[in-house]
Amino acid sequence: MQFTSTQKSAAAWALIAAVLSGVFWLLAPVLAPFVVAAVLAYALTPVVDWLDNLGRGRMPRLLAVVAVEMLFLLALAGVALLMVPILAKELPLMRDQLPTLMDAVNAAIKPWLRQWGVHVSLDGASLKAFAVKYLSTNVEDALGSVLASLKIGGSVAMALVGNAVLMPVALFYLLMDWSRFVGMVHELVPSRLRAGSSSFFVEADAVLGQYLRGQLLVMVLLAVYYSIGLALFGLDLALPIGVFTGLAIFVPYLGFGLGLVLATLAGLLQFGGTVGVGHAVLMVAVVYGLGQLIESFVLTPRLVGERIGLHPLAVIFALLAFGQLFGFVGVLVALPVSAVLLVAIRRVRTGYMASRLYQG
Repeated sequence: MQFTSTQKSAAAWALIAAVLSGVFWLLAPVLAPFVVAAVLAYALTPVVDWLDNLGRGRMPRLLAVVAVEMLFLLALAGVALLMVPILAKELPLMRDQLPTLMDAVNAAIKPWLRQWGVHVSLDGASLKAFAVKYLSTNVEDALGSVLASLKIGGSVAMALVGNAVLMPVALFYLLMDWSRFVGMVHELVPSRLRAGSSSFFVEADAVLGQYLRGQLLVMVLLAVYYSIGLALFGLDLALPIGVFTGLAIFVPYLGFGLGLVLATLAGLLQFGGTVGVGHAVLMVAVVYGLGQLIESFVLTPRLVGERIGLHPLAVIFALLAFGQLFGFVGVLVALPVSAVLLVAIRRVRTGYMASRLYQG
């Protein structure tokens, strides 16, 4: 049986793709910090290039890379520090009010559960012991007690620390030599395909840039919305929780879920002993329920989908489809991958429209 050159080429590319997929799968734990660094380098390289061009050769690229990476790490630390006022205020309240709050919840749900034949009650003594042991008024002592109780294995701790150190280092070198790495990848493309692949990558890069700018705008608008919405209900920690929720939206579902938990906990502790638990429940239901609707059906389809050329229905379908196929990671990469696929589909459509098959 004879194979044509096209069939042999297709088989060779399929074999290469299978081998690379297997290697990536085996090295996934090791590649994780490098992949994160590569994504960040792609997003931050335009800023480094702008500073480099602004200096017109007088500022070494090294200084531009250091400045951009330091600003990024400081912004990341700032988002993490939003948790400090939340913990500093909520831990003492939890220590004082958690047993009483759980007694109220127990009294409310126990009769309801009994109607369904479920006999469950919360152990108030155990909750009080937990509060006394872990929820001290000192944030550092509380975190130290929790970390000590987790008994994280040495290998896991070393892996976490190693990734935390390796990612900034990898990001630094990628930002320094991004053009060189892109050129190396470009050289791997066969010469007869380079012209088409170059124009494809340029178009995909433009679309991904639009996606990042649209996503950033969504995050800022949601941070403002959640801060104002929680403040209107009188929540003391409206600003840090609102800003954290808005910025964490970049991680679909997880960011929203963390913000929801924080707002619920803060509302129960602040309003549980005064205006009642119902006020906290109403606050969370209204602010976060409406926020999720605004994000899913207005902001993301309009500010992200339209910027990258996706119809709002296509955005919703992409999120659902990638989430079904690949889980959490699929939701995270749904829109940028869809943007690149859209570029490829446009090119296939253009080629099909110009083909003899279409024109007859």
